[in-house]
Amino acid sequence: MLNLFQHPLCRNLSVMRQERQPCVYILASQPHGTLDIGVTSDLVGRLWQHRNGTIEGFTSRHNVLRLVRYELFGDMEGAILREKQLKRWHRPWKISLIESENPDWHDLAVGLGLPPIGLR
Repeated sequence: MLNLFQHPLCRNLSVMRQERQPCVYILASQPHGTLDIGVTSDLVGRLWQHRNGTIEGFTSRHNVLRLVRYELFGDMEGAILREKQLKRWHRPWKISLIESENPDWHDLAVGLGLPPIGLR
């Protein structure tokens, strides 16, 4: 029997699986603007969804598209626990966390290969 992930045409599927890594991310509408916290196993894919309007909801209504912080985890359970913890934090604590490593609120998605977002 042919193993799908050993087939020469399907090797990219195996690579894509390995690239997935649980992470918690914080998006902002602008520096010190509206914040949103989420969890995903495909950060670049999730950012693409937010930026292209394929996910309706809070982020699209409030234009929360700038990636200002993300934390990688070894497993989804740890990422989900961290997301819940951060969502309980007071806003000033979240801002301090963001500014501890990204004081100018740069869009970190550019460093992950996504194009910069335009001013809206």
